[in-house]
Amino acid sequence: MVLLSLVASHHDLDLAVLERLSSDVHAVGRELVRASTPVTGAVVLATCNRFELYLEVGDVDQTPAALAAASQAVATRSGYDPDEVLTHLRPLTGTAAGEHLFAVASGLESMVVGEREIAGQVRRALTTARRDGTTTSALESLFQAASRVSRAVESETGLGAAGRSVVGVALDIAERGLVPWSEVSCVLVGTGSYAGATLAALKARGCTDVRVYSPSGRAGQFASARGVRALPAGADLAAELGGVDLVVACSGAAGAVLQVDALAAARAHVDARPLTVVDLALRHDVDPGVRHLPGVRLVTLHTVAEHAPAEHAAVESARQIVVSAADAYEADQRVREWNPAVVAQRTRVLGGLEAALAALPEDARDERAERSLRRRTRSTLHAPTVRAREAARAGDAVAYAAALAELAAIEVPTVVGTGAGPVARTVGAAAR
Repeated sequence: MVLLSLVASHHDLDLAVLERLSSDVHAVGRELVRASTPVTGAVVLATCNRFELYLEVGDVDQTPAALAAASQAVATRSGYDPDEVLTHLRPLTGTAAGEHLFAVASGLESMVVGEREIAGQVRRALTTARRDGTTTSALESLFQAASRVSRAVESETGLGAAGRSVVGVALDIAERGLVPWSEVSCVLVGTGSYAGATLAALKARGCTDVRVYSPSGRAGQFASARGVRALPAGADLAAELGGVDLVVACSGAAGAVLQVDALAAARAHVDARPLTVVDLALRHDVDPGVRHLPGVRLVTLHTVAEHAPAEHAAVESARQIVVSAADAYEADQRVREWNPAVVAQRTRVLGGLEAALAALPEDARDERAERSLRRRTRSTLHAPTVRAREAARAGDAVAYAAALAELAAIEVPTVVGTGAGPVARTVGAAAR
């Protein structure tokens, strides 16, 4: 089994490219697993600033075929040529793939370093893969480990404890042109997890006049569950913004829900107050042209990237935790992968001993002598077993092979009953 991750993020690509790569993202995972490809499992992690595929592949020889299948699946949906897709997706395998995911889950690769929203997005990616039937035990283990590392980074370094997030930075930028938060009138576009995080951040700042708009019609249920109001279903969003100070859009709809022409027309017919628009959707909930309208200021993910807080001292400690955790995880995986051969040799010897003891006549059985023989046999097996597992943890194939050969050379004890009670033993290497 080989773990292969294909990574595209804001570090290397324009957000417009990420948007195209992220088209119909979860269908990519389902297609790769269900089609006749070398991919046996897939988890897709797609956020406002990254698109990543985590794939389980049968063996290392199948990795090129898996990469080709993944690039073709993404190309079909993005409109890019498969070769062009490959130029956008950075492949990682083994420890590098695990270390990258651990860093992502800990907020170290985020647009806002240390942001905590990504930890939930990593968990939801695994949940979605479970629902789609594309996860595997290896991918489950990897993503669960990533969540543990994320919690360790936060508790041991304090990184993320300040609540830094894309939403938080966006609102910090927005407030520079606003009246005090207690006086702000806001329309929130969207009802997903990002909208929930945004609403919590608005309330934390003291903004209480929040109305919710949903292009999918779910605003009423979302708003009532959170103690705010909803705009009527089918409302004209642009027309509702005449007396509003702030719009925060994060619906992820297929197209812009606020068009420049509609907003311009709506503002032309009223004595419109200054309007700050925050667009946190990767696919642009808001037509970027609104930034050119009089009295309108636009804050986008690009703006957030330019103003995100710089790394601080805790980041270096966090990275050390991530690297150590990735090394330990890879070592544990090697032990699991190499251990079956060790278990097989132990089972051969111990199982053979038990079979020999069970075959003794009842009058030749002696519990005390049998316990002694079991103890001596396990003692003989112990040292090479430990050496094999330590070699597996260290990735030392030569030492592992030597320890495994030593286990293979241990003979099954030959047990002979005397007929009078005690167990007489003629044994091979196990009891010497």
